[in-house]
Amino acid sequence: MELFNKTSIVNNLDNHLPDELSHYPIIHQQPIHWGEMDAFNHLNNVVYYRYAESARIGYLQALGMFDSNMVTVLAQSSCQYLRPVIYPDTLLLGVRCQRLGTTSIVIEYSYYSTAQAAMVATAEAVVVRLDSNGQDKKPWTDEERERLLALEATFGHIPQI
Repeated sequence: MELFNKTSIVNNLDNHLPDELSHYPIIHQQPIHWGEMDAFNHLNNVVYYRYAESARIGYLQALGMFDSNMVTVLAQSSCQYLRPVIYPDTLLLGVRCQRLGTTSIVIEYSYYSTAQAAMVATAEAVVVRLDSNGQDKKPWTDEERERLLALEATFGHIPQI
């Protein structure tokens, strides 16, 4: 599981990033493993959530929002399966902020299959920020909000506020 910047993803894909992912600032590259298949020889549904978790952590790390002074908790998550994924394949997960709240963030994901050259799933997660003791909600700082909005704007995306 690796988090790549757009340049390294494009280089790995013969200089072509799928148009469907062009407005996502973070692309998480995820190879499919044989052991992740279910009894029907499809990628097991719970695995999509694991991939989203890795992509989400990478997104927050890229923004410098993942430190020892705070805790983030997953408040809600959902995934819409569009097409079955089978081994072998590599997924590209586009990650971006859909909505930035005072103490929460709604993150959206798009799963792109390199083998199928198509979107295979979409997902979203609500993450709530807590203080270091994990008890009270803690607002995003002005600096964190500015960094997030600047990163998103660089890729032509403006999250809801």
